[in-house]
Amino acid sequence: MTEHILFLTGKLAERQLCSILAKMQPPFTYTVHELGLKVAALMTTDMVARRLTDTFGATRIILPGRCRGDIDVLTQTLNIPVERGPEELKDLPMYFGQAAHKPDLSHYQVKIFAEIVDAPNVGIEEIVNRAFYYKSNGADVIDIGCLPSTDFPHLEETIQALKQAGFVVSIDSLDANDLLRGGKAGADYMLSLHESTLWIADEVAATPILIPEKHEDLASLDRAIDEMQRKNRAFIVDPILDPLHFWFHSIHRALPPRKKKTP
Repeated sequence: MTEHILFLTGKLAERQLCSILAKMQPPFTYTVHELGLKVAALMTTDMVARRLTDTFGATRIILPGRCRGDIDVLTQTLNIPVERGPEELKDLPMYFGQAAHKPDLSHYQVKIFAEIVDAPNVGIEEIVNRAFYYKSNGADVIDIGCLPSTDFPHLEETIQALKQAGFVVSIDSLDANDLLRGGKAGADYMLSLHESTLWIADEVAATPILIPEKHEDLASLDRAIDEMQRKNRAFIVDPILDPLHFWFHSIHRALPPRKKKTP
């Protein structure tokens, strides 16, 4: 008898779950059921017991990995084996013993910056060791993070050691002196320049990452972009998106202004 699995999920994850299962071509049949909530991670076993009125002939039920509650009690209530799946949908193939599905990024140009956030407080040897670890995990650029009001006497020596080891390096600070020192020491990128600190780009060869002068001041970012284009300098733009709960506001900020219709 072929196993039939019921996957419970939320509205936002339903389409992705269906897509992953279709690609898996599993040896079992299945039903995907949206339980009447948006976020699958907010599901609880009590909610399942109240809302699930049809088990669709399932021989096993898979809950979202972050579903809270007692699954043993739910198993007894439904008289069907219930278990939690992986916490991340992308790990579902591995949960069933298949190879992980790797996304196709061939249409994108991506550089992964791995920041050593406490670099002023870390010795050079340890920084280099961390850099090798980050690179082995996919990092393209090793980002040396400076700390506010913290001396960094070995900044230049750190960057030079990383460059000698073959790394692409960025210096990360809002302090103009740190950026200038890092750029002169051979950093490939500078995080971050804004309208008032563009002069640093004239002093060093590092590629600047541009940010707004103040949060949400995208006009200042536009002016910085215009200035770098006028000088025919390479740069990267970082509009600085807000945290997830402000996500739609961040997208709105990044959109071009609407043109007013003339009557």
